[in-house]
Amino acid sequence: MDHDLVVDYLRRLGVEAPVRPDIDTLRDLHRRHLKAVPFENLSIHLGEPIVLDEKLLVDKIVRRRRGGFCYELNGAFGTLLSALGFPVTLLASGVFDDGHVRPPFDHLVLRVDLDRPWLVDVGFGQNARYPLRLDSTDDQPDPDGVFRVVPVEDGSGDLDLLCDDEPLYRIETRPRRLIDFEPFCWYHQTSPDSPFTGKLVCSRPTPTGRITLSDHELTRTENDERTEQTLTDDEALAAYRELFGIELDRLPSAGSGGS
Repeated sequence: MDHDLVVDYLRRLGVEAPVRPDIDTLRDLHRRHLKAVPFENLSIHLGEPIVLDEKLLVDKIVRRRRGGFCYELNGAFGTLLSALGFPVTLLASGVFDDGHVRPPFDHLVLRVDLDRPWLVDVGFGQNARYPLRLDSTDDQPDPDGVFRVVPVEDGSGDLDLLCDDEPLYRIETRPRRLIDFEPFCWYHQTSPDSPFTGKLVCSRPTPTGRITLSDHELTRTENDERTEQTLTDDEALAAYRELFGIELDRLPSAGSGGS
């Protein structure tokens, strides 16, 4: 990333350059990224191919002012952090589904090594708002729950991330490259078994909860109170624009993803 693009990315997050590569900056960027850049799978339902190229991922978030899912969000954020001087490693993980863990490369997370190793993840939807310590099994309170990182008892060195004692995903500790995630990225764009091809989602946290648009259903959770609203086409386009900062000339079609 050149200097101008780094500055534009930081402005997208509401930050003015320069910044220091320390834990306070990492915490602030993590929180701001979750707030400013929505978790969304609209490209799959708009017929837009998702290519795991750092320049294209950053362009989508910065120039096109869109969001994305894990490979896009953590891929772009990792590129920004590296450009800012943070030591970043890509790690593969498998999401827990109905008590079973899915294969590695199902999810992409980041390890950032500062005074200690930190788990950074701005691409999982509802997750910790701040980086989590990877070298501690202690409870780590966060606005979105109490998190713990627990070694898997099989000698593999893998780590399980839990939120309020519920397992979220299993992290491999072997370093990976962005290209390693391409097969699963393609799977999630095309397979009818992918959770992303059959359902539209656009979501971001708010100071006291979360707001999510799924097709025409707008859900707001504020202080544990949930409200739902069914939108017209025009209202849905306005919601993407006003609530998520996404300008669309047409609505994505739920269920149009997949081959």
